Amino acid sequence: MAQLIAARYGLKLPVRTMGEYLKRWGFAPQKPLKKAYEQQPKIVRQWLTETYPKIAAQAKAEGAEIFWGDQTGVNNQPNAPRGYAPRGETPTVNQRSKRFGCSVMSAVTNRGSARWMIYAGALDSARLIKFMTRLVAQAQGRKIYLILDNLRVHHSALVKAWLAQHLAQIAVHHLPSYSPELNPDERLNRSLKSKLAQLPAPRDATALHRQTLAQLRSCHRQPALVQSYFQSATTVYAA
Repeated sequence: MAQLIAARYGLKLPVRTMGEYLKRWGFAPQKPLKKAYEQQPKIVRQWLTETYPKIAAQAKAEGAEIFWGDQTGVNNQPNAPRGYAPRGETPTVNQRSKRFGCSVMSAVTNRGSARWMIYAGALDSARLIKFMTRLVAQAQGRKIYLILDNLRVHHSALVKAWLAQHLAQIAVHHLPSYSPELNPDERLNRSLKSKLAQLPAPRDATALHRQTLAQLRSCHRQPALVQSYFQSATTVYAA
């Protein structure tokens, strides 16, 4: 801002003075949202004002429960936080040189429910079908509306064939492309990684799996936490 004012008006303001002005004007330092250049704002507006409201109305008419799903990966080498040490003595973090990890497919509802599946490797059609099968089984007869992004596997022939055979139990809808900020389950992913980064580094894949499962179970026991994922500026539409 100080550089902009200097370029436009020829006034050079110290950083501290600029900060005071911004504070008076109601500005606060914030982490910016990241949006892909490929995102189509028109399609996003249509999703918020037309597409999703129709999905919600249809789900209500059918007595269905809406889940927002996503997948992520965790590993034993998170970004190390900054630490303190005497000047000239760089702190050392001991960790395994061998990299290992696992993947998580999860889904959340605006009523505070969370479902997940931990697996090794990348998501494929068989794993997605397994996850949806578990969702249907846990619904105890209630229909599921599952909202996913546009990952290629979500549109695979095997997945479409399976969904066609289970129309009465589950329906899948897709978010606008390049719009992860619209998915409340993305916040679960960020929370999971943040909490894992605060734990002691796991020594093997079994320990990482155990830590991941413990954090997901903790999330499941806190419906209010899951509901908070629907309270950001970009996800409150789904609350």
